[in-house]
Amino acid sequence: MLMAMTNMDDDRVFQIGELAEEFGLTLRTMRFYEDYGLLRPERDGFARRYKHRDRAKLSLICRAKRLGFTLEEIKQFLELYSISDHQVGQMQYLLDRARARAAAIEQQIEDGKQTLTELREIEAQIERHLTKQSGQD
Repeated sequence: MLMAMTNMDDDRVFQIGELAEEFGLTLRTMRFYEDYGLLRPERDGFARRYKHRDRAKLSLICRAKRLGFTLEEIKQFLELYSISDHQVGQMQYLLDRARARAAAIEQQIEDGKQTLTELREIEAQIERHLTKQSGQD
């Protein structure tokens, strides 16, 4: 019974507006992803017909964007996904990119901590100066 439901779900066709709403995207963004080559829905005249695989790709695209990957990195990842059934290349690419992204975020965190420390020092200096000035009036 579960198998039959899964097959029916795999055959479902989504309209562009359905997926845009589900993933919190605009129609313009959906069309941009198509123009960029990230999505390739079937066409029925002017209407786009997204299948289960397209929806899964869109989910990956949105997650990768949230994680800070560029559209070019996402495109390369999706191209590798299409090539290999075993997904070894895809997984190695993703591992490399994830490690690089994590390192970049760690550096941003350290930079942010340093900036916050400097701003707190400036704040303390100004407060001391203002306290000193108000005591002299």
